[in-house]
Amino acid sequence: MLSIIYNKSSKLLQHDKLSHIKFRVEMEVMWVTSHGRIFVGRVLFLLVLFLWIQTQAVVGRTRTTVTNSSTSSTPRVFRVGALFSLDSIIGRSAEPAIVAAFEDINADSSILPGIKLEAALHDTNCSGFAGTMEALQLMEDEVIAAIGPQSSGIAHVISHVVNELHVPLISFGATDPSLSSLQYPYFVRSTQSDYYQMYAIADLVDYYRWREIIAIYVDDDNGRNGISVLGDALAKKRSKISYKAAFPPGAPRKDISDLLNGVNLMESRVFVLHVNPETGLSIFSIAQKLGMMDSGYVWIATDSLASALDSLEPIDPKILNLLQGVLALRHHTPDTNEKKNFLSRMKRLQNKETPSFNSYAVYAYDTVWLVAHALDTFLKEGGVVSFSSDPKLSDTNGSTLHLESLHVFDEGPTFLQTVLATNFTGLTGLVQFDNERNRIRPAYDILNIGGSGMRRIGYWSNYSGLSVVAPEILYKKPPNTSTSSQQLYGVIWPGETAVKPRGWVFPNNGKPLRIAVPNRVSYLEFVSKDKNPPGVRGYCIDVFEAAINLLPYPVPRQYILFGPGDRNPSYDDLASQVALNNYDAAVGDVTIVPNRTRFLDFTQPYIESGLVVVVPVKEIKSSPWSFLQPFTAEMWCVTGAFFILVGTVVWILEHRHNPEFRGKPKKQIMTVFWFSFSTMFFSHRENTVSGLGRLVLIIWLFVVLIINSSYTASLTSILTVQQLSSQIEGIDSLISSNQPIGIQEGSFARKYLTEELNIQPSRIVTLKNMEAYIDALERGPKDGGVVAVVDELPYIEILMSNTNCKFRTVGQEFTKSGWGFAFHRDSPLAVDMSTAILQLSENGDLQKIHDKWLLKQDCSTQESDVNLNKLSLSSFWGLFLVCGIACFLALIAFFIRVLFQYTKFSPEPEQHDEENSPDRPKGKGPFGTTSSFRDLIYFVDKKEKEIKEILKQKSKKRRRSLSSDGQSSSSA
Repeated sequence: MLSIIYNKSSKLLQHDKLSHIKFRVEMEVMWVTSHGRIFVGRVLFLLVLFLWIQTQAVVGRTRTTVTNSSTSSTPRVFRVGALFSLDSIIGRSAEPAIVAAFEDINADSSILPGIKLEAALHDTNCSGFAGTMEALQLMEDEVIAAIGPQSSGIAHVISHVVNELHVPLISFGATDPSLSSLQYPYFVRSTQSDYYQMYAIADLVDYYRWREIIAIYVDDDNGRNGISVLGDALAKKRSKISYKAAFPPGAPRKDISDLLNGVNLMESRVFVLHVNPETGLSIFSIAQKLGMMDSGYVWIATDSLASALDSLEPIDPKILNLLQGVLALRHHTPDTNEKKNFLSRMKRLQNKETPSFNSYAVYAYDTVWLVAHALDTFLKEGGVVSFSSDPKLSDTNGSTLHLESLHVFDEGPTFLQTVLATNFTGLTGLVQFDNERNRIRPAYDILNIGGSGMRRIGYWSNYSGLSVVAPEILYKKPPNTSTSSQQLYGVIWPGETAVKPRGWVFPNNGKPLRIAVPNRVSYLEFVSKDKNPPGVRGYCIDVFEAAINLLPYPVPRQYILFGPGDRNPSYDDLASQVALNNYDAAVGDVTIVPNRTRFLDFTQPYIESGLVVVVPVKEIKSSPWSFLQPFTAEMWCVTGAFFILVGTVVWILEHRHNPEFRGKPKKQIMTVFWFSFSTMFFSHRENTVSGLGRLVLIIWLFVVLIINSSYTASLTSILTVQQLSSQIEGIDSLISSNQPIGIQEGSFARKYLTEELNIQPSRIVTLKNMEAYIDALERGPKDGGVVAVVDELPYIEILMSNTNCKFRTVGQEFTKSGWGFAFHRDSPLAVDMSTAILQLSENGDLQKIHDKWLLKQDCSTQESDVNLNKLSLSSFWGLFLVCGIACFLALIAFFIRVLFQYTKFSPEPEQHDEENSPDRPKGKGPFGTTSSFRDLIYFVDKKEKEIKEILKQKSKKRRRSLSSDGQSSSSA
């Protein structure tokens, strides 16, 4: 049989037990509300809340000791306290669940056999004062554990009491993240901490790419501490809380309306609502009247709103229409059959005070079972339940407060560790605590409220972040919180639109965007002062105006000149002023450099910009020997050698076939040289008739074609190019020299040269305008000028164009950057402007604006000819290698064929032939030891046609000789 004790605070305050209170401490308290109004009042000091003791309950009381040792019987009743507001959204759901849990535990013989748990329910009446007194009375009952409270503020106070009396305080509703185990060691949270809920909201904000939110919350412990964690979580996502709108507990509707009116004038349209369940609906009602539930607004509510709606099922359609488009979080509990059966059982209760139950009901149910499992383990391990007096609470001065009625749970520390080590599966899932005494595997449902009810669009857990798959399934897989894995279903936003709200608007406070524009004195093509509206003009202004006109919303703006006007301003100072919120943006020739991006957000670059080195050039008269300059000496020698080599090879291959390559030795030498060098101009008269000769000639003519073309191009460049008048060839040679360097006033180039390239500051010369550039470069370092100027490429293009290409850039750009528009850190306008700039680039408008202001004379083609190199052998050795291999293979094939013919040539020519051949050398036969080489040369020198005729005649003679020998042998 279940025994339940009810103590109502309203009755308690009227009871005659209060007659013994003689001691009261009064204190003047002053506080300032969020609206700045000062109130002074008298409140009872909190010490009286701790010292209130019932006198009649103390008289005659004896200390109770229950034990499970072998010398005493096992106690049959253990008291467990429960402390929360019964008449509240959470309390109306939690009370039946707690009663049901005690009934189930006492009816279950498998746990705490022979022991009955008795619940002592105390109602705090939603009052911190009454709740504290109820907690003190609860401690008189020598409970082994206290369940509750639901209020984080009351939990802060009661935690000091249970710390002293060693009684575990297990709360299913206090979600304040500041209730840490270090400060409150006996506080155990059986629900999820708001720490995880705030990180879930931060992930939600980051998922939709919002950068600023406005937090609306109750100014109590739970509200302040929760929003503080939210700010930290958003900072890790590069987002922030732009404004914290707090209102005191129990604030009237007029104050809330004024608060919402104020935030409605601000930039952000993403509101995070963190209030208690009783307040949420009234805030949305006021917001609807103010037009803050229309399209473009975003509302994200913590779990209190879902708890209120779950308790109202079926929900009134008017409430759903009021909350249309709101995103809400709810504690996730697995959809198990046990949970469904429990909720069905609760709904069948006859005396219930709520039409439905929220998630706190199942958490309260599991909390009672947590105490039961821990007590069962504690007793089975030989634990002893005993209470003793605390010497610190003894009355030594004759006080009538009877502090000795409060006893310390002797085995409280051991029982606390047993509670923390308990591990079981309940209606809320796995009940287990981590090292910081938080429930493991925190998870939330992401709900989208609409006209048909609450629709779940996904889940959040610290295991896998945002997902459309239930956390129970994801726990079986490896954790994955990467950005690409985050996923939610579609949302119907306020205004019944599926298009994601931008999340911000320009503040509706009549203030235009303050845009700082550098007040330049040079290169006015980029930006300059103008008499006509909007007061400035130039290339940068036109790009900004074209981009801002592409935005889907109006942007009121005001251009403000920055700088003294007699010299170029410091662009680092300009960036700092924007970061200090003195301006909203900076528009002009502002370079995107690392030190500025640390505190500013830049748009996509609208023009490329990098530092280059500029030097003067002059035309130098051509030398009489300029025709030799295209090739190096090595290239000339190898080319000449190949001309002779190819001529000789072709002569050898053609000598036996072509009469044009025969004759007297002098004539043949002249033929070789003439043929070789005439191929340079493709004017050779001799025809090639042999196959090998034609093959070699074709390859050689291809080589000659490439050499001629390269020579012609190089010689043309040499005769027409302007030559540098200095020895500076790039940034490396500029660093190694000791001569002065010119830079533009206000440019970041000074800092880069001195800090990054370690150039002495004494070498840097600041030049005010373009005329100073020209004068310093023309005078040179010997006459007080500079050897070179280092500046950004857009400026240098204007300089070279206006001076008819008298100056040139040398080397490559040694920095890669660009110009962009600067905004405050995490400004959403920077993202939209970047998109607009990309659109300008794609449709060609960006190039048209560039041509309008900057295109004059192009010096880029002449710049490429400044640094010329002679053509060397390294550029052509492949061609020469192919030609040489072809010549070598052709000669090998030729000599193999000649030797083959020579072996068939008869060594004993007839006497008649020798006498009639005046050209043949005199001496021994062709195979003799003294005349064989001369016979070979004689054979090689013969015409191919003659060799073939001789070999043909020798073949006929052999056949006749063989025929005669055969007839003679037949006659014989």
